[in-house]
Amino acid sequence: MPHAVNLLLGRLAPATFARLAPYLSVVDLSAAEVLAEPHQQLQRVYFPHSGIISCVVELADGGEIETGMIGRDGVFGASQALDNKMTLNRVTVQISGKASIIGSDRLRALAGELPDFKAMLTRYEQFFLSQVQQTAACNAVHDIEARTCKWLSRMYDLAGPDLPLTQEFFAGMMGVRRTSVTTVAGALQSAGLISYSRGRLHIVDISQLRTRACECDEVVRSHYRRVFRVAEASEMNKS
Repeated sequence: MPHAVNLLLGRLAPATFARLAPYLSVVDLSAAEVLAEPHQQLQRVYFPHSGIISCVVELADGGEIETGMIGRDGVFGASQALDNKMTLNRVTVQISGKASIIGSDRLRALAGELPDFKAMLTRYEQFFLSQVQQTAACNAVHDIEARTCKWLSRMYDLAGPDLPLTQEFFAGMMGVRRTSVTTVAGALQSAGLISYSRGRLHIVDISQLRTRACECDEVVRSHYRRVFRVAEASEMNKS
């Protein structure tokens, strides 16, 4: 079943998934596609299979910075659907891919009928908030190379070793100058950790890249493991 490629949908109990599946369809996500603008009402919820969705904060001077990534381990639009359907930030497709989608109203209705589905969405929202908070701290105190390695590690987890990235886009998502990205990318390439040419980046040595990343890299992965493993262990103990 293609929908279960998304790790959240894949975690659902068969009976819950069967209730949800008739309302899911698969769409393509195109790079640079805007899924939401600030204060926009969302009509669809996205469960990515591949690619990366970015939540971006835009600044008055025209700058922007990414505050969170959503890939095959997550969902975009569920928390909005459960509340007032309004998003507060700009949300774009960073790397193209596919996603299962469902209407916001339908998701809200099913979440009301399926407690385990609603609980899973709530757990993911808890993780995503922790990712945003960790990113804010990281941007404030860690140097550009450590942040870059952390960012690339997260992208590797979601999209694999081959990433279509221009330096302009890279700098925008990191909230730094392009010259800073050029310097860091050059150092990582010289060290044999990445190769970069004509807007395409290949991660050569993910293990070494992670040794240079700040602690935020492992903290974010640890949050995800804890949020879902602890909850699943609790559910198993009840059964």
